[in-house]
Amino acid sequence: MELNVLSLITQVAVLILLLGALHQPMGRYLAATFTSRKHLAVERGLYKLSGIDSAADQHWKVYLRSLLAFSIVSILVVLGGQMLQGHLPFNQGMGAVDPWVAMNTAVSFVTNTNWQTYVPESTLGFGVQMLLLAVQNFLSAAVGLAVVVALIRGLVRAETHNLGNFWVDLTRGTLRVLLPLSILGAVVLIVTGVIQNWGGTDIHTLVTGAQQTVPGGPVASQEAIKLLGTNGGGYFNANSAHPFENPTAFSSLFEVFLILLIPFSLPAMYGRMVGDKRQGYTVLTVMVAFWLGSTALMTWAVAAFAGQGTGVGEGFEQRFGIAPSTLFATATTLTSTGAVNVAHDSLPPLAGGLAMLNMMLGEIAPGGVGSGLYGLLVLAIVAVFIGGLMVGRTPEFLGKKIGSAQMKLVALYILVTPTLVLLGTAITVSIPYLSSNAPAEGPHGFSEILYAFTSAANNNGSAFGGITSSGPGLATMLALAMLLGRFLPIALVLALAGSLAKQRKVPDTSGTLATHGPLFATLLGGVSLLVAALTYFPALALGPAAEGLIK
Repeated sequence: MELNVLSLITQVAVLILLLGALHQPMGRYLAATFTSRKHLAVERGLYKLSGIDSAADQHWKVYLRSLLAFSIVSILVVLGGQMLQGHLPFNQGMGAVDPWVAMNTAVSFVTNTNWQTYVPESTLGFGVQMLLLAVQNFLSAAVGLAVVVALIRGLVRAETHNLGNFWVDLTRGTLRVLLPLSILGAVVLIVTGVIQNWGGTDIHTLVTGAQQTVPGGPVASQEAIKLLGTNGGGYFNANSAHPFENPTAFSSLFEVFLILLIPFSLPAMYGRMVGDKRQGYTVLTVMVAFWLGSTALMTWAVAAFAGQGTGVGEGFEQRFGIAPSTLFATATTLTSTGAVNVAHDSLPPLAGGLAMLNMMLGEIAPGGVGSGLYGLLVLAIVAVFIGGLMVGRTPEFLGKKIGSAQMKLVALYILVTPTLVLLGTAITVSIPYLSSNAPAEGPHGFSEILYAFTSAANNNGSAFGGITSSGPGLATMLALAMLLGRFLPIALVLALAGSLAKQRKVPDTSGTLATHGPLFATLLGGVSLLVAALTYFPALALGPAAEGLIK
């Protein structure tokens, strides 16, 4: 399999043109969605039915408690539904899911991770797929949108602890953003050949007399939100490598477009909400630079490996070639999507290491729905703080002073995910019962474990296929990594937003560091890269780097 450079350039150019054309319109719509004072009729009905005071402006702690309560209830509902699958409608004759698998799956989908420890087509019926997992694809993405909107309000507001209403933000993100886009996306996917039916699994006898099992189901409707919400869980075990989920070269490119659409539009929303479009363009510049750089490096790493005479075969997308595979792999690991159209375990060592590094950056280029932007804004505060130290004055970000209280929260935010990744990896490697779940020996076995915890703690969901995580030990550890990797950073972001919202705005002076333009974009990109490189480099050296040197 050889690299078609023209094909790669064409596909990247098409994505840039489409995303660029929709950047401002989508950003305008997103900003209007979360700043409007009017409620839709269906929203008012939901608020009345559930007893929610839509006019309430919540303190950041109340906002956080609402978010956590909603997520806990969601986990229990998804867990209980899997355990009772045999009694649910459309169960396709499938019974209760294994308790450890059910627990891991419930945590996975509620945290927007979609780590799958099971074979979907032989474990879950239509009922669980549609009524539980697909619903969480909407809701977990809407939670990410709510958090980033709350952080932006913290930057905009002054002398208040209130950040808005979580229930209103959740409802609007679901009904006004994710649902209509998913309907449009599903229609396009159906046109490209993605299946959408109630056929279940059929067995056909071929002319040779052999029998072939042909699965069916409501795939396109789940495929659209899994991509738009940067969730990633596949309807089939092969995920987006399955021809019923991703049948053509056009559908492959369109799926990458769906993954990137909302995250690349959020900077425009941010610029509008803070009243300065230049802020949004600066953030967008950093995101695009990382995305283009990572795509180029991933493609080079795979093509160079193929050029050594070893080729790329098993686990790679044979229908489309190298370019769509690397483009897809980059998009899914730079976001929190986790969908795959190539087995990441089959990536050459350096390409696999780059996939890990994409997640280790915090998935900020452009990152998950909401989580990518709030992660990059936290790093922007670090960049502002460093800039302030250089000139010897208290740093300011959008008129808010960045003091010790804010930096403690930022430091904790930065440390949470690496701690979960490195500690989880160290514990697993040191305990034979756990490390035996990654049967590969040497650096590749270490890479499988490191990738698993990197994916779980960053709420990505993709995996190196050699690892088995359905047993109670690893299933529990990965579930804890997913939970803490999702909700600890969210708690710190909301606390940071509250600390910023209570401040008075200070006017810019001649000594204020401009947080827009090429200089700050360079500083922000450098800080983002250094934070990840300095934290994870030793672990990457033990895994994919060592494996690459051996091969």
